[in-house]
Amino acid sequence: MLGFGWAGLFRKILVESAYMWWPTNLVQVSIFRALHEKEERRKGGLTRLQFFVIALTCSFAYYILPNYLFGTLSTVSIACYIWKDKVIAQQIGSGMNGLGIGSFSFDWSVIASTYLGSPLATPWFAIANIMVGFFIIVYVITPIAYSANVYDAKKFPIYSSGIYDINGHAYDKTRVLKDFKFDRDGYENYSKLHLSTFFTLTYGVGFAGLAATLSHVLLFHGKKIWRQTRASIRDENVDVHTRLMKKNYDAVPQSWFVIMLVAVVGLAIFTCEGFGGQLQLPWWGVLFACALAFSFTLPVGILQATTNM
Repeated sequence: MLGFGWAGLFRKILVESAYMWWPTNLVQVSIFRALHEKEERRKGGLTRLQFFVIALTCSFAYYILPNYLFGTLSTVSIACYIWKDKVIAQQIGSGMNGLGIGSFSFDWSVIASTYLGSPLATPWFAIANIMVGFFIIVYVITPIAYSANVYDAKKFPIYSSGIYDINGHAYDKTRVLKDFKFDRDGYENYSKLHLSTFFTLTYGVGFAGLAATLSHVLLFHGKKIWRQTRASIRDENVDVHTRLMKKNYDAVPQSWFVIMLVAVVGLAIFTCEGFGGQLQLPWWGVLFACALAFSFTLPVGILQATTNM
């Protein structure tokens, strides 16, 4: 509900602007056209609806293999099959717990998860950007950091989302939490929290990506956002499709989004204060989280609307 409120505040820029074309929505539009548009079948060809039904049937029949009958098809590693007992082979070739060199997948859901969505709806420049960044992080920085034993990296798996203690064992959270509250003495007497090399780099790159998003949008889209904001306030330079939509459909009043946003934030504060002993989030934490969401909604929305990322 909070997201609907932010989207309503920025809809002039993120929705009505002709520059924000949202690639992932083109897939939905294609499906709707295939299902609802009347089309004459060409001789020797297929209509959109016929092609959709055939593709749906084939994908349904095929997904039984990797998702039910043969789960190993999701990640097939040549190196792990050849050298089953070699730790280095598992670290290098495993697609589940290693770098995935020489491994591949027959499961489309695994491939699509790499791009946070279908790569078929993603522009080429965004896919190339992801591949270059993935290659640098996974195949260059991660092996160098692991082989150099940075922060005792060799005590932990090279690729894992788990948390570990100083000895490389699974972190015992019960020793640092008492009644769901952090026990500082128990933490100091036990161990610091450690992550795998790849997961540590993922966190670092994630935070760097947020900062880069702000600077990218400011430098490359700052003037456009300013012009669009001024034009939307004056209701000028409206895109032709937006004009047609406004002519045929009534727009949701802006006040509705504001009321919903205020109501949801108020309920969140009431919930956190009323159940403070369980949620452990003060009122100022709710406002801080809302401020962070407000700050990143526009820049992240612009990137998603133009790159599908």
